[in-house]
Amino acid sequence: MRIALSLLLAVAVLPPALHAQKKKKKKPEVEITQTLEVLPGPPASVTVETAKLEFLASPLSGKGLLSQQVRDGLKALRTQAGQRQIVKLRAFVAGTGDQRRVQSIVSETFAERKQALPAVSTVQVGLLPMEGSQVVLEAVVQGKKAVNPNGLAFLSGMGGQGTETPEKLLPMLDKAINDLTRATRAAGGEPSDVLRVTCLLSSLDSVAEVRTRMAAAFPTAVMVAVQAQRLHDKSLAECEAVARLRTRPAAALTMLNPPDLNPSPMYSKGALIGSEKIILTGTQLAFHSEDKDVQLAFQRMSKVLESAHSSMKHVAFSSLYALTNFVVAKIRATRFDYYDKARPPASTLLLFEGLPSMDASFAIELVAVPQ
Repeated sequence: MRIALSLLLAVAVLPPALHAQKKKKKKPEVEITQTLEVLPGPPASVTVETAKLEFLASPLSGKGLLSQQVRDGLKALRTQAGQRQIVKLRAFVAGTGDQRRVQSIVSETFAERKQALPAVSTVQVGLLPMEGSQVVLEAVVQGKKAVNPNGLAFLSGMGGQGTETPEKLLPMLDKAINDLTRATRAAGGEPSDVLRVTCLLSSLDSVAEVRTRMAAAFPTAVMVAVQAQRLHDKSLAECEAVARLRTRPAAALTMLNPPDLNPSPMYSKGALIGSEKIILTGTQLAFHSEDKDVQLAFQRMSKVLESAHSSMKHVAFSSLYALTNFVVAKIRATRFDYYDKARPPASTLLLFEGLPSMDASFAIELVAVPQ
């Protein structure tokens, strides 16, 4: 009995390792790591119906930093758009926030709602007309009703640079208003047909007066005004516009060059779009400023249009966002290797504060018609 009891005690005090040997060894658990979903980027271009396009702008806000203001701006635009689809966004960003966040937040916002992504352009400007404001968003939306049954006119930046100090820009603003009015009438419309006006200024000191004069001239237009660069040495007020046509043009794309607006061989004063479809691109960036770098940006954009069943010969409007005068000269020397020199597109070409890459020298954004 004493021997049996001793054996039982010996078994009870065996090391745990010896007990474990009698059990099957479990396979070590594999740690499962979470993989974040890679969101799709905005499309390089969208093809939409000309007759169904309308134009909106987000309200300015000084609340929070860039990311919050982008989200708030998108929320406001979605409210304005209602059931209409946002197909294109242009973001004017001020301050030191990371401009790349704009595209990321757009992708997140539209993916969450399982909505098609719009084309996106992002440009850094010197200043916005509200303290603390870091972004204003222009939107193109497509509804279900034909609100532009005869097409649209895209009008080049008019007004321009004066000889006065940056604050004294109102004479150039009046010139812009006068020129846009004459161009709209040359297209067969009236100032009430202007749908959107974007003014690029050398100073925001008189922005309230800018808004007052623009509202009086184009009472139904959505208006955005920004200071293109932080520092200007001369006055600048250049305003571009989009207007509804009252008469459908005879062709899908007709260039407008009224004799009383001093036509230029380098660009048209306006582009009249009678095509049922219109192509709106995002921006293509040029990196560095050698000839080959400038050419590459145009080549990339050419491929974008080819994918949309168009070409550089069918460009209606060209927006060029340059960062230096050196690059402006390069653009002017290169663009007609790609554009139709006999039918130059309407255009705005100005200096801006920055782009979403430190290495970028300029960006190109186009409106075109299908072939």
